[in-house]
Amino acid sequence: MVFSSLIFTFIFLPPVILLYFVARDKYKNYILLAASLIFYAYGEPGFVFVMLLSIAVNYGLAVLIGRFNDKDRKDVSKGLMILDVILNLGLLFVFKYLNYTVVLLNHIPGIRLKVPEIVLPIGISFFTFQALSYCIDVYRGRVKVQKNPLYVALYISFFPQLIAGPIVRYQTIEERIADRSTDIYDFSEGVRRFFLGFAKKVILANNLSVVAGKAWEMEAAEASPLMLWLGSICFSLQIFYDFSGYSDMAIGLGRIFGFKLEENFNYPYISASVTEFWRRWHISLSSWFRDYVYIPLGGSRVSVLRNIFNLLIVWALTGIWHGANVTFLIWGLCYFLLLCIEKFIIRPDRHKNPVTGILMRVMTLFFVNALWVIFNSPDIGTGAAYLKGMFGLYGNPAVIDSELKHILREYGFFVLAGAVFSAPVAKYIGSLLERNRYTRLTRSVIAPLGYCFIFLWAVSFLILGSHNPFIYFNF
Repeated sequence: MVFSSLIFTFIFLPPVILLYFVARDKYKNYILLAASLIFYAYGEPGFVFVMLLSIAVNYGLAVLIGRFNDKDRKDVSKGLMILDVILNLGLLFVFKYLNYTVVLLNHIPGIRLKVPEIVLPIGISFFTFQALSYCIDVYRGRVKVQKNPLYVALYISFFPQLIAGPIVRYQTIEERIADRSTDIYDFSEGVRRFFLGFAKKVILANNLSVVAGKAWEMEAAEASPLMLWLGSICFSLQIFYDFSGYSDMAIGLGRIFGFKLEENFNYPYISASVTEFWRRWHISLSSWFRDYVYIPLGGSRVSVLRNIFNLLIVWALTGIWHGANVTFLIWGLCYFLLLCIEKFIIRPDRHKNPVTGILMRVMTLFFVNALWVIFNSPDIGTGAAYLKGMFGLYGNPAVIDSELKHILREYGFFVLAGAVFSAPVAKYIGSLLERNRYTRLTRSVIAPLGYCFIFLWAVSFLILGSHNPFIYFNF
């Protein structure tokens, strides 16, 4: 079940909200837990047992870690923490990487293993990292161990952010699991944010995905470079609106139910460096690797060579986290190289003049867009061929052919809107409206009507059968 579907929006969500708000406070968490399990079980009921296994293992080990987490028995606690890491990563490996590992092993002469047919549970990377962060924080003494297993189950399975993030730390919602409330302002802000994310996904991401799909279906050696550039730009915008739209919907739903989830995107395509891009893109993932991998390895407070090694580990893992394919590893390692160049050679923070700033923004967008090509390709050969075609290395002229004209007529508006709103244009317009003399009218009438309009517009696309995938469901 996806958020941007008629089933979720009009059949699943309304009764959940109704039951939640008519129930007594002591039953609200149980309603959300039941809704979360039903939500995850929809389509593939068997996968819910994988998640329940993860919940049970992490709950039990967290209780034991908390029990032995004193100075005299720290070694026992440490051993339990290592066991928890092994079990979580082992579960992730079996379901996400075992198939591909066997395929790689079969390339070794003399090895012929049967490739297991293991289906990937949706969102396993997200809820595994979330569960793992809880146990690590208990071990570090940053959060108190939760004795109520149903509260831990709700934390890990909470349906708004269960299958595509953001990755929530237990300390963020620790107090609100036990005691929270929702007033009319929180509810309306949650609905507004959900509508915004819904529109991002259905109106922009879905239409941009059609253009990107057409470009990737073409033979790179025969296509016009302009068409390939358009396809790569559309994929860059598609993955942004797809993922940030889902995050907006998750944050909005969390707000409706009294949880304030942290932001996951902050206009990444206006970044003046690759470093800044990763402070604005998928914030919950990059901060997870920073706090649970990079800093424990020593971070930047070590020698230059050790710092480079630490960055290598983090970005190799970041690439692998996205999937069992060499393209994701190469994608992550390319970011490692770019970040090392920025950190140790260019040092963009030392160059503050406007011309350099514009140049850095252009270069950042260029490299980010090029790396999305690798990310979206089934193999390195396809990605390399696409990049060669973009730069006309096959000798094809950069012409606006009939196919490109047709696509621009059909989808040009969505490409333009996607490019414009990837910058904080809407935020700027909103701030202007807040300062005008009709602020009260804007807040109470104009803005709600505007959000209702874009929501209904998005719903019309679903009714007409719009292409509706979610990229990050694969991770």
